[in-house]
Amino acid sequence: MDRDGLLTIASSHTPVVTIDRLMSALDAKGITVFARIDHAAGAASVGMALRPTTVVIFGNPAAGTPLMQSDQRVGLDLPLKALIWEDANRRTWLTYTDPAWLADRYGLGDEAKPVAARLAAALAGLAVAATSP
Repeated sequence: MDRDGLLTIASSHTPVVTIDRLMSALDAKGITVFARIDHAAGAASVGMALRPTTVVIFGNPAAGTPLMQSDQRVGLDLPLKALIWEDANRRTWLTYTDPAWLADRYGLGDEAKPVAARLAAALAGLAVAATSP
């Protein structure tokens, strides 16, 4: 994890396949996908080039609301997001913010830390499902 609480995992797949696998994993867990933002398509629409770069915004109100009950400002970082992107070497990556880091960022009390830990474990599982061979 870097200093900004971001976790980045190498994918064994192309960006398209990684996104498809993430979407399937989210669907299998009954997690709502709120949006899918294709930044490369946005760049192309204004005549600019950008390697594949897509954000998937997803969540479950039952899981995230307890964090916002501790501090509503957490709503700036919820729902959860995953960034799937391709680097200059055509390697695919999946990046997300660690919910445990969010709990620290917002100074959430001890009652919120287990919730953040459960979210962190769930996100790690989704990331593995999307990126593993």
